[in-house]
Amino acid sequence: MNGFQIQKIKIGSQKIPGEILSIVPEESAKHYKFVPLGIRDSVLEIGIVDPDNIEARDALNFISAKTKLPFKLFLISEEDFEKVISMYRGLSEEVTKALSQLESASEGVSGVSFSHEEEDSIKERGAKKDTATAEETKIIETAPITKIVATILRYAAEGNASDVHIERMLDNIRVRFRVDGVLNTSLVLPAKVHSAIVARIKLLSNMKLDEKRKPQDGRFSAKIDGRKIDFRVSTFPTYHGEKVVMRILDSGKGLKKLEELGFSDESLAMVRRAIKKPYGLILISGPTGSGKTTTLYSILNEFDREKNNVLSLEDPIEYNIEGVNQSQIRSDIGYTFANGLRTTLRQDPDIIMVGEIRDSETAGLAIQAALTGHLVLATIHTNNAAGVIPRLIDMKVDPYLIAPTLILAMAQRLVSLLCPGAGTPTPVEGSIKMMIDKQFGDLPEEFRNKLPIGKEVYRLSSGPDCPSGTRGRIAATEMFEMDKDVEDAILKEFSELEIDKMLRSKGMIRMKEDAILKAFKRLIPFEEISGL
Repeated sequence: MNGFQIQKIKIGSQKIPGEILSIVPEESAKHYKFVPLGIRDSVLEIGIVDPDNIEARDALNFISAKTKLPFKLFLISEEDFEKVISMYRGLSEEVTKALSQLESASEGVSGVSFSHEEEDSIKERGAKKDTATAEETKIIETAPITKIVATILRYAAEGNASDVHIERMLDNIRVRFRVDGVLNTSLVLPAKVHSAIVARIKLLSNMKLDEKRKPQDGRFSAKIDGRKIDFRVSTFPTYHGEKVVMRILDSGKGLKKLEELGFSDESLAMVRRAIKKPYGLILISGPTGSGKTTTLYSILNEFDREKNNVLSLEDPIEYNIEGVNQSQIRSDIGYTFANGLRTTLRQDPDIIMVGEIRDSETAGLAIQAALTGHLVLATIHTNNAAGVIPRLIDMKVDPYLIAPTLILAMAQRLVSLLCPGAGTPTPVEGSIKMMIDKQFGDLPEEFRNKLPIGKEVYRLSSGPDCPSGTRGRIAATEMFEMDKDVEDAILKEFSELEIDKMLRSKGMIRMKEDAILKAFKRLIPFEEISGL
């Protein structure tokens, strides 16, 4: 190792996923004083206290051969080394203790114990199973199974996970956390506790314990570190047993200001112009998990909810917004977006949010609401902004109704956000320059000359206190607002390709280009662009 310069980094508040920690056994990590930090470009990144330790290097060569992963060393302090070692003991240690208690108490594989307070709460919920609102349930860590579930929830929330997956495998249970869009295994449990863990979560979520053949949905709330956090729960029958997915909805983090969503100055101005209109239709498109609901909530948060009657139809309600009358769609009892929208129009609304336009009936009602003096916000599934118009026509909405109602159409995807100080500057030359020139090639020169195209982009690399290089996500967007040219295109029933070409001639920046401009600004790694 002598003669080689090793970059020194700080761990800071970075959480190392359990899947990464499992690559290096805790005993080896303690003995040789090195720890795994992450995997980037198929290279295992290792934090080491003493890079001149020959025995440590030999051990790493052995691990590298076993995992078929080359490794890269980073110098870390004793303090940061101890931080990572404590992560080994965190989740798994607490759960192991609970499992030991389970064995000694002979609780069995299906028994779940609760305090008297919890049992009373569960009985009370059982008497009103059809209620759509989530009750707040205090998680009391007494019985071992209760302790295991509570520990999983706490570590997921503290680790900024968006989802928890609990999956019954052939010989064990896999618990995975999704952080910044990526799933990692955080815990492996013995198969015998599967039914008890599922039963515990079903009880919290007000689901039927004896229904294992069909999917179920539910939700509950819990206080974690003094914060009220909602959990949206879904069960799914699989060959080995029910899978449980819990979406974590932290209202303290969920509501963002429009300025925090990643819009360019021009796009932000476009959105603000649209929401100042007294009536019309604003549509946001993108696949599941692209941040559409977050954008809708941020827009709703802009309105004066004291002077306006703001109502929403959602499936599900993800965050509670003060001053908004939020209604949960219940298709199982016939309460759909379409008949919910009819009811909403009798409630004297000013602004209506429709969680998703899924069918012709809902699309027609949303258009009618926009025509009759209401501002309607909704999501719709298309691949890009230009595709919104043909999608509405496919839903049997007449073009002459779309032209006077549609105010703004937007498409978005989420991309990983670079940590402060992370990212390696890379000159825009060779293949990178060719790709960028081709991407912007059909944009008229008058618009292209105004773009902040720099001389270097930033590739993914670790930051001072961020081994992975990224933390959080931001939206890459494209959008257009209604004008005479767009109206003419709609009335002439232009195809999606023709609409896109017309919008391009007027200077519309595509989603991929928005991401490229963010890479110039050191907001996202250049690698994220390939996924758009």
